[in-house]
Amino acid sequence: MDSISAQPSVTGPRQPAALQAESDPSLRFPILCGIFIGPFGIRAGWSLLIYFAIIAAILGSIHAVRLHTQATHPHASAAMQVSGTPEPGAKSLANAPMLIRIFLEDMIFPLFVLLSWLMAAIEHRKLSAFGLGGVHSFKRFLIGAVWGFLTMSLLIVVLHSLHLLSFDARLLHGRAIFGWGIIQLLAFLGVGLVEEYVFRGYLQFTLTRGFVGLGNLISRPRARAVAFCFASFVTSALFLLAHTFNSGENKLGLFQVFVAGIVFLAALWRTGSLWWGIGFHMTWDWAQSFLYGVPDSGGIVQGRLFATRAFGNPLFSGGTAGPEGSVFCIPVLLLVLVVLFFTHPSPQALLETRS
Repeated sequence: MDSISAQPSVTGPRQPAALQAESDPSLRFPILCGIFIGPFGIRAGWSLLIYFAIIAAILGSIHAVRLHTQATHPHASAAMQVSGTPEPGAKSLANAPMLIRIFLEDMIFPLFVLLSWLMAAIEHRKLSAFGLGGVHSFKRFLIGAVWGFLTMSLLIVVLHSLHLLSFDARLLHGRAIFGWGIIQLLAFLGVGLVEEYVFRGYLQFTLTRGFVGLGNLISRPRARAVAFCFASFVTSALFLLAHTFNSGENKLGLFQVFVAGIVFLAALWRTGSLWWGIGFHMTWDWAQSFLYGVPDSGGIVQGRLFATRAFGNPLFSGGTAGPEGSVFCIPVLLLVLVVLFFTHPSPQALLETRS
């Protein structure tokens, strides 16, 4: 990581001052360019403003369509309000089965990739800079998937051996095990892609370059690392906030969501891409939701292999939050950090714009 510079690159042949003034707007409008353009292209604050403005426009459009639909079908809306029951096909996402909610949420991923592509075009960057590039991507993904499965299995073994978790019955047999296993693996692949990319893709990259100035004040040789750490606290806090809407979560579980966010960002820093974290996220959720049948952030999926119950103090068993709400999850996450510490580091995506 030490070889990565937080300073912008300067490339291309030198030109006479008159020609430079004609071709470089920063020489003709220095004050204006200083406000909007920084050492890494468009300043991070303006990029994030554009980014969230587009998201707000999309959400506003969806809301407008819903209002238009209600206006064009007033009788159905009135009947729904009087009876208190929604019209057929109008059930809220929150009331849908968990696996259906997961697949619907997975549809967010292409939207955010498209949005990141648009921002990459605006900022003159490569889309791969936002976490889906890196070296040995498929290998990183597989290694992360193995560690996600092993560490969740370790946590389950600990809880079961301490009589904090029991397996009451096997719910699937024969071909159903394979069928549901594949379906849920694909579903949680989508969860890994969505949560890693939304919280640790464009947002993490842009916040990092926005904090580089602060990083230079603290430690110029390590400015990139310092900026990445500040950005990590912001995106991990947002990751925690998103999980507060999950039913059944407890305070310890939410704290460990924050810690998990830091772990995933450590994986991004060490491996240079999101692929290790996507693989880990996929099998971590798949193992607890399908293979062991325990709650995942308070949610239970249909088509799980086992019916399980938690016993004892929720501080140790996790209670309704599942194993992620147990205090024993903390050393498991610290173990993952140790594993990442011994992972061979890969170069980070450059903060500089392409020349």
